Amino acid sequence: MLLIPRQDLDFILFDLLQAGSLLHYPRYQDHSLDTFSQSIDTATQIAERYFAPHNHLADEKEPWFDGEKVHTIPEVKAAFHHFVDSGLLNARQDYEDGGMQLPATIAAACTAQITAANPSTAGYPFLTMAAANLITHFASAALQQKYLPLMRSGKATGTMALTEPDVGSSLADIKTAATPTAQGHYLIRGHKMFISGGDHDLTDNIVHLVLARVKGAPAGVKGISLFLVPKWLVDDNGQPQQRNDVALAGLLHKMGYRGTTSTVLNFGEKDQCVGYLIGEAHAGLKYMFMMMNEARIGVGLGAAVIGYRGYVESLAYARERPQGRHPGNKDSNSAPIPIIEHADVKRMLLAQKVYAEGALALCLYASTLVDKLENSSDDSERNNARELLDLITPVVKSWPAEFGCKANELAIQVLGGCGYTREYPVEQCYRDNRLNPIHEGTHGIQALDLLGRKLWQNGSAGLKQLGREIITTIARASAVPELQHEAKALQDALQLVTALTGTLGQQLQTKGPDIALANASVFLSLTGHIVVGWIWLWQATVAHEKLQQDPTNAGFYKGKLQACRYFFRWELPQIQHWNQLLQSEDDTCRTMQNDFF
Repeated sequence: MLLIPRQDLDFILFDLLQAGSLLHYPRYQDHSLDTFSQSIDTATQIAERYFAPHNHLADEKEPWFDGEKVHTIPEVKAAFHHFVDSGLLNARQDYEDGGMQLPATIAAACTAQITAANPSTAGYPFLTMAAANLITHFASAALQQKYLPLMRSGKATGTMALTEPDVGSSLADIKTAATPTAQGHYLIRGHKMFISGGDHDLTDNIVHLVLARVKGAPAGVKGISLFLVPKWLVDDNGQPQQRNDVALAGLLHKMGYRGTTSTVLNFGEKDQCVGYLIGEAHAGLKYMFMMMNEARIGVGLGAAVIGYRGYVESLAYARERPQGRHPGNKDSNSAPIPIIEHADVKRMLLAQKVYAEGALALCLYASTLVDKLENSSDDSERNNARELLDLITPVVKSWPAEFGCKANELAIQVLGGCGYTREYPVEQCYRDNRLNPIHEGTHGIQALDLLGRKLWQNGSAGLKQLGREIITTIARASAVPELQHEAKALQDALQLVTALTGTLGQQLQTKGPDIALANASVFLSLTGHIVVGWIWLWQATVAHEKLQQDPTNAGFYKGKLQACRYFFRWELPQIQHWNQLLQSEDDTCRTMQNDFF
């Protein structure tokens, strides 16, 4: 199986993002560039040995429920525990907690290789890591002492239980109830749906993080609380004592990501479901947003690397598959050429390259903001990182999800009829990746978050910081003759979004949110293309500098320059159309009537 090429991963990490600068933070002073690389080596080895070999098998033999117990193929459990034993489950935790104390950026690179190898099996440890992180930040010391050792040792996995069957993404309307008891815990009653990893046979216990309402809570999102609900109640030593009243109602059968169980769970069928309040009552959504935002970056990264996986598979196929001749060659006796020599195949491969490599660089960049936010002693740097990360998180989730799928579509097309068969891996890549535009907030939901809230918070501080970063790259690229056209195009794009923001702000104030937010998805698409255009100009600038220093890798660096050129000529011009729709307050979609369909 082909994973993320190490040359590109190293280029993004160490040349583009300058991950070596993280060593200046006291938390990482025991590390070096070598230990960073060794961690990625370990992840790659685990991915190749234990995750990749059963990727197709887990898709064919999805988990099943016999009425009493959920079963997965044994390779899934083995891979999970090899991941735990390698230390990767606690890659970012402190040494004293058994962790590797790695930066978020390097941990994300490790995640990239595991997910590229097997997205569905990778889901179990990554959900557990996110859940444990939330418990670390917000749960009481007693809950931490009881449940974190189980999760960090791989004896329990974690989930996030938000969605309800008749509510979907509208969390303000959840009905799951929590009733306080004299014993200090709560009794949970309700139903949750689409809960990834909600039941399985990988570990003895599962820790659910459940959103519910305490009786008498305020309506809407201000009345939601967060509870820790274990599958098994445990004693002070973490040993299972009693089965909690959490029942599996059934498994959902998905188009892709089949190796990760997707469950419907019933809490409190016997009115005996014990849950423990995390933090304060009615503040649950605030706590859960930490896990949700972490998951959104993770979804973007997953979409990027699945798109990347399809790209490298189709690239390898195109180099080996002979078919046809150049249009100008009329000699039918001449040997067919590899399909990579055809201009339209090159177009499809170039599109995949800009989508996959651009999305991966974007997600790893977001991880560098997490590292700055968590480690910088400079208040200004921390605040800038926070505002910029808040602003671009909807982009980090949605752009890779949309264009990772487009990359996988093109991979299928490159393989032609073979791409449409299960004998080749690209069709599974598409099916697996198609989940990413849906979960952790659809494109439309992320768009409402961006245009309705994130864009304006703290006086649009995030947008101003993004502008400063883009201007720095433009100045650097303008000194390179080969990139001056792209630098000017990005400058124009920045001016366009600045003017557009003023117009949209006026629309919100004068027309109200129903009109101003009607085309929010278009604004997210426009913003995403500008952000990824910046990422590509930045990559091209660094590649040009490296090309002067290292001509032995000329093909790699020239590939970056050509991909940048493609993005600016084929992709970025779309923002003009999106801008026109937004500026004109186009109401075609909003005014469509139910009975017109």
